[in-house]
Amino acid sequence: MATSRLLRTSAALLAATALLISGCSSGASSPDDEASPGRTTEAGAAQRPAEEPTLAPLPASTPASLRSYYDQKLSWHSCASGGFECATMKAPLDYSHPGGGDIKLAVARKKATGAGSGSRLGSLLVNPGGPGGAAIEYLERYAPQPAAVRARYDMVAMDPRGVAHSQPVECLSNKQMDRYTQIDQTPDSPAEVNKLTTAYRDFAKGCVSRSGKLLSHISTVEAARDMDVLRAVLGDKKLNYVGASYGTFLGATYAGLYPSRVGRMVLDGAMNPELDSRATNVQQTAGFNTAFTAFAEECTKHKDCPLGTKSTEDAAKQLSALFKKLDAHPAATGEDRKLTESLATTGVIAAMYDQRAWPLLREYLAQAKAGNGRGLLAFSDSYYERKPNGFYSNQMYANPAVNCLDLAPAFAGPAQVRAALPSFRKASPVFGDAFAWAALNCAYWPVKPTGTAHRIEAKGAAPILVVGTTRDPATPYSWAQALASQLSSATLLTYDGDGHTAYGRGSKCIDSTIDAYLLHGTVPPKNKHCK
Repeated sequence: MATSRLLRTSAALLAATALLISGCSSGASSPDDEASPGRTTEAGAAQRPAEEPTLAPLPASTPASLRSYYDQKLSWHSCASGGFECATMKAPLDYSHPGGGDIKLAVARKKATGAGSGSRLGSLLVNPGGPGGAAIEYLERYAPQPAAVRARYDMVAMDPRGVAHSQPVECLSNKQMDRYTQIDQTPDSPAEVNKLTTAYRDFAKGCVSRSGKLLSHISTVEAARDMDVLRAVLGDKKLNYVGASYGTFLGATYAGLYPSRVGRMVLDGAMNPELDSRATNVQQTAGFNTAFTAFAEECTKHKDCPLGTKSTEDAAKQLSALFKKLDAHPAATGEDRKLTESLATTGVIAAMYDQRAWPLLREYLAQAKAGNGRGLLAFSDSYYERKPNGFYSNQMYANPAVNCLDLAPAFAGPAQVRAALPSFRKASPVFGDAFAWAALNCAYWPVKPTGTAHRIEAKGAAPILVVGTTRDPATPYSWAQALASQLSSATLLTYDGDGHTAYGRGSKCIDSTIDAYLLHGTVPPKNKHCK
């Protein structure tokens, strides 16, 4: 099933790497239909406090109990990928009890090439998003930084705790995950609701069984603190950073905790930390509707558009009809798995991340209408990071595990989802139901949340560059505006375009502006727009 609050870089779809965040968070006292105190109204809509708390910075001096971590020396060796060095860094599993055991974090770097003019500027840490995105794989294969940036920075990535090579969270077997992704995510009967909630419970139980106490120590705050240890270990006084999607929340969290240690920081495809889980899900549902409308406008210009040529509204109705058809009669794919409604929805959602996938989406929708689900299944598999051999990466396990710690649940039970369906359907007639029910998953999470919605101001930080895309499906442009207004030293750079994130996706205006900031510290004029 598709999870909502999903964030990933645009390279994900076309290059089979997916970065997302799910609309779960959890720790509801019980997964029944009782509202969590102070979180919902009778209508099931989330209530926000009159004023969100502000993330407070940590003390500037390093506590004695953490000194051994900050003073450690990394043992570098050649990675499997040529030209990169790898190492393992230790951090406390629990920062409140540093003596209670360590967690081992995978780190990779590619040293500055030194080509061209200018001296080395230090390390540049990159994170592609998620949570659950493999940062090292991203660095080795997709990081968009051009030659001029790579010449002057050591390019560095660290898989966050619980992700990829850093003691990954595990929850299900590959076969179990296949079944999980096919569960009907738009239940039409009490029996289907029960099947969905049972799947959520079993998923959570699997995470506990396979990952244990790790689940309590993979929050965004802890990952940000790991980044400061890495900064020190690399010998940098300031942290230089490029974060995409969820990586913007991770970077902004670092800035809030350590404002005086911020170097040059780019936050591309920004999240708004002030929003609770319910508000985040509704707004993201609207973001995907905006992206679908843009796709439909383009599609209906073609005589062979599988969703017709009348209007975007009619195209939405035709897509909904296709989903309904697949709910009753899944399409053949040429393998054991059939294309169910849930897998088809995930496939279409995946294509919204990058407009370069839209021609293929038109083709795959036409195939699905004719009874061939292979194309949309391939898009769904790219979203879930499922390889042809049936192996899943751990991103779908790390994803809810992190988010369940970061925020309280969007819903406590099915009744609250039903009450909220009108708001989700208003946000997107096509995707609303799927996003609403997906937001229920962490109501059954076994670990209570440690975080809440909050402002991040990072007073005293060096200039930070926030980047927003006007028709971004996963991180709506309003989120970039909100984060830029919260951060005391932020400047907003706008890309008027489609797809998720902006840097390295073809806009010379965006790329040259960000490069000038990273290389020379040049902050663009206020309200600069690129097309």
